Formats: sequence, C-alpha cells, structure tokens
Amino acid sequence: MAVPANRIGHQVYSAAQLKTMQEIITLIVFAIFSVTYLGEKLQWNHGVSFLFLCGAAFFSFQKWT
Repeated sequence: MAVPANRIGHQVYSAAQLKTMQEIITLIVFAIFSVTYLGEKLQWNHGVSFLFLCGAAFFSFQKWT
C-alpha cells in the first residue's frame, strides 16, 4: 500500500492524498478487526464518520483548476 513515507507513492500522489488513503485503509481494517475479533457492533455514528472521511478523500483527490 502507498504510505506517506513511500517515495514511489509520492511520485504519483501528494502527501495529503497518501495520508488520506492511509487513514481510510486503517479504519477499514480496524473496523473489520473490532467486529470479528472483539465482537463490537458498528453504530450509526461510525458510518457517518467514515462517510466524512470518504468526503475528505473525494476533495483530496479532486483536480481543481
């Protein structure tokens, strides 16, 4: 996966884009872990916060001219 410390990833993406991808990937993995291993339930506020992060990714990857 591309992370901010990866030079190859930085040639294609900006640091903000790489950090946004890292955060979204981390939250997806942790959500799966907390549901399957820890037995916790996801609630509506978790979904809303994930949607806000997806919105951040959308604006991070937009090419504004």
